[in-house]
Amino acid sequence: MSAVATWPSAAENWLDQRGKGAWIAAMVLGFILFWPVGLALLAYMIWSKRMFGTCSHRGHWQHRGRHAANAFRSSGNSAFDAYKAETLRRLEEEQEAFRSFLDRLREAKDKAEFDQFMADRARATRDGGPEETSQA
Repeated sequence: MSAVATWPSAAENWLDQRGKGAWIAAMVLGFILFWPVGLALLAYMIWSKRMFGTCSHRGHWQHRGRHAANAFRSSGNSAFDAYKAETLRRLEEEQEAFRSFLDRLREAKDKAEFDQFMADRARATRDGGPEETSQA
């Protein structure tokens, strides 16, 4: 692969490592130097969702992954590490309990809606509801 073919991805990686501000600065410089370049960068930023702060670019996910890995690294203080491990365990249990509560809540809501539908249907049938036309 030639150097000409790899420079766009190298530039993209370089800008991703520096964040959204670098992308905006590159776009403004593109408009100043030669407006089609700025317009192309603006279109790319919108198309790749870099403009609106979503997590689609690699640099953000890499940073987020490093942050998550640091959460489980030892601080060197065994009392704090034990407290942190216990707190994380408790939070995971609470999260699981909340998820199961939401699941039960959804199931109860679905059952209530279904029971209401069946009651309405039975009432419509009992009251003579809409007559069905049969075709022979």
